[in-house]
Amino acid sequence: MDWEVVIGLEVHAQLRTRSKIFSGASTAFGAAPNTQACAIDLGFPGVLPVLNKDVVRMAVRFGLAIDAKISPRSIFARKNYFYPDLPKGYQISQYELPVVEGGHLDITLEDGSTKRIGITRAHLEEDAGKSLHEDFHGMTGVDLNRAGTPLLEIVSEPELRSAGEAVAYLKKMRTLVQYLEICDGNMQEGSLRCDANVSIRPRGEQTLGTRAELKNLNSFRFIEKAIHHEIERQIDVIEGGGKVVQETRLYDSDRDETRSMRSKEEANDYRYFPDPDLLPLVIEPAFVEAEKAALPELPGAKQQRFVDSFGLSTYDAEVLTATREMADYFEAVVDGLGGEPKLAANWVMGDLSGALNRDGLDVARSRIDAAMLAGLLRRIVDKTISGKIAKQVFEAMWAGEGDADTVIESRGLRQITDTGAIETIIDEVMAANPAQLEQYRSGKDKLFGFFVGQVMKATQGKANPQQVNELLRKKLSS
Repeated sequence: MDWEVVIGLEVHAQLRTRSKIFSGASTAFGAAPNTQACAIDLGFPGVLPVLNKDVVRMAVRFGLAIDAKISPRSIFARKNYFYPDLPKGYQISQYELPVVEGGHLDITLEDGSTKRIGITRAHLEEDAGKSLHEDFHGMTGVDLNRAGTPLLEIVSEPELRSAGEAVAYLKKMRTLVQYLEICDGNMQEGSLRCDANVSIRPRGEQTLGTRAELKNLNSFRFIEKAIHHEIERQIDVIEGGGKVVQETRLYDSDRDETRSMRSKEEANDYRYFPDPDLLPLVIEPAFVEAEKAALPELPGAKQQRFVDSFGLSTYDAEVLTATREMADYFEAVVDGLGGEPKLAANWVMGDLSGALNRDGLDVARSRIDAAMLAGLLRRIVDKTISGKIAKQVFEAMWAGEGDADTVIESRGLRQITDTGAIETIIDEVMAANPAQLEQYRSGKDKLFGFFVGQVMKATQGKANPQQVNELLRKKLSS
């Protein structure tokens, strides 16, 4: 049977506030276990939560960026369930009246086309603590530092149709929250996590199949592999005569499989009711307008500007705007170079990105800043060095030998552009290779590349390639 995959994602973005959503406890990552959980986070008797205004500001900013409705009035509820890292026995979240309703995110598919994915809602909630299994034999440790950390849970419509689309959506979401500076997007540290609701149905069928929820996926690679495995599992179950059970499953990356964690709860299992300790959240229109005015240039708008203003391809613009830091770096190179955006784009996406990936660095920690790279590219433009020699200079700069001019002078890499000097070397090469010269002049045009190579070898790659080609053709044909 021809099956259609239906996927909806629930993205949990940890908001970049200094303190927690309902208390003044720190949200800094990496503290010793249980040193950043106060009485409010733990739900001690007699304590009262107080909403962090910055959390609301970030949620509104996100809603505006996805063209959503900002609810003028929303409610916090208690979501009741037991888990070792949830000491209160309930989580403060939003249920019937979220702060953000509707909206959309456009993703780019593998064929270059664009698909719009609807967003159902985005609501505020507090995070639970963290259960630690690896370092304890036969026991589980509980770290409550994360309890009370502010989250924005972003729920998509079930409009994703493959693991590839799901990854594209999550990458686009990560880029957006980073541009908005509401989440650092660090998946390794758990700042951005994802649950995937996966189901299948016969192609052409409108009714949704029974879904399984894949919990706490924290890398693009694991998300793709987990969804692929779950799709195959559900097909095997149904084609084998069974029925898919609605449940929560965990992905085991070591075994590349999903396994059942618990049956999936419905809303009534959580016994939602308005939190009696928190008043309704009322957002004034003036607050929303102020946040709209403060929005940065968003990824889609920046990408289009790179296409329109710099003449870049859609692909190049998308790569360069994938992170705000990379886009800023590229624009700084263009400014320092005084133009030449395509040359700048090629080097930022090529040699620079390759060096960053090789050494496990992000662009903010690049060993060559934008001004230094612009200085190197200026020497290509003014023909002080060739593009090939520039790669040697780049590696020397990366190794800490100084800026481009320093490396060029210290290594004697300045390009030979003196016509007389190049002609002398060409004459020497022709004299040293009479057999090849005769063959070329008798019609073997492919030997032209041989002569170019010999001249470049004789000049240690320093001769201007364009001049070499022009002068060689003139000399060989005379």
